[in-house]
Amino acid sequence: MSPLEIVQTFVREEAYVQQALEKSTPAIARALELISARINAGGRMFYVGAGTSGRLGVLDASEIPPTFGESPNTFQGIIAGGLRALHRSVEDAEDSAEAGAAALRARGVSSSDVVCGIGASGRTPFVIGALREAHTLGCVTVFITCNPARDRTDFPCDVDIDLDTGPEILTGSTRLKAGTATKVCLNVLSTGAMVLGGRVESNLMVSLQATNVKLRDRAARLVAQQRNMDYDEARELLRKNEWDVVRVLKLIDH
Repeated sequence: MSPLEIVQTFVREEAYVQQALEKSTPAIARALELISARINAGGRMFYVGAGTSGRLGVLDASEIPPTFGESPNTFQGIIAGGLRALHRSVEDAEDSAEAGAAALRARGVSSSDVVCGIGASGRTPFVIGALREAHTLGCVTVFITCNPARDRTDFPCDVDIDLDTGPEILTGSTRLKAGTATKVCLNVLSTGAMVLGGRVESNLMVSLQATNVKLRDRAARLVAQQRNMDYDEARELLRKNEWDVVRVLKLIDH
């Protein structure tokens, strides 16, 4: 294949990602409803995965504090093999179901929490072990997979999200279409929960943590836009209020 043909093939295959997401919309919405209810009641969200699936969960969870000002404890990513598996493949780490269950116990997971298993094949022992433990604890359980042929009688799950993206271009390499569809699904679940929890105003990140030059500029522009005021005035108000956008918006309104 030529470079152009390779690119065209990849782009063409991405259509299956969109189709899979559209087909799974009802299940994703149901999961979002349950997740939002638990988060708003003080519960936590745990993503559990191995390999690419685990990395995607850790990535999504790590973006919640700076984007929405939420505690790092609210969304947590658990990857088989621990932190070293984030940047180096630890292939055998996924083979222990007990390790998945132990990872939840180590974090004090309780019935007030949500556990979202992520596994393209739907058969990863580490993930299944965690979901079984979560079910025993009374957690809300969500399972994101990309394998419509998997056995669904193995254990109960509150919401089953099956993203049927079809065979990968590179056979078995689920970091491709399956990974893309999974990332979009996680985007929807986490961002949707924050929207339903009142962490945004309109489509703006009013709860962002303005911890660097770029984000402080964004915060000032956001306040100026939302309250129809001068940029410099908005920036000065933010500076005097520890760059807390929500606090400044409330001050302006009152």
